[in-house]
Amino acid sequence: MAHRQPKPSDADPAAARAEKTCASCGRRIEWRAKWAKNWDSVKYCSAACRSHGVNTTDLQLEATIVTLLQARAHDSTICPSDAARTIGGEDWRDLMEPARRAARRMVARGELQITQGGVVVDPSTAKGAIRLRTPR
Repeated sequence: MAHRQPKPSDADPAAARAEKTCASCGRRIEWRAKWAKNWDSVKYCSAACRSHGVNTTDLQLEATIVTLLQARAHDSTICPSDAARTIGGEDWRDLMEPARRAARRMVARGELQITQGGVVVDPSTAKGAIRLRTPR
């Protein structure tokens, strides 16, 4: 039995899908078959992100990141903990993941770069200590 040859109409539907980032956490949204009919309206990667959304603390963290970067030299970087400390005071550790989420959202908009060891990394897969800088 001969193998079926792919036709131009058999093109991978994944290639036609635009890459998306979650509106809440800033990570890349992985396409799921159950979203095939409404892919254009998908905004969140999970139910947890949909329920969290973007709150005022998240927006404050984004504004603080911008302010901290503007106060430094153009080629300087900051740590997400700097923004968390500025807003959270003694309870800054609770704001570390929200600060990382804010940074990922800003990367998705092209306002920021995330680096590790001086090299720009993918914010969806970066693990460990990160630094934030303005795009170069």
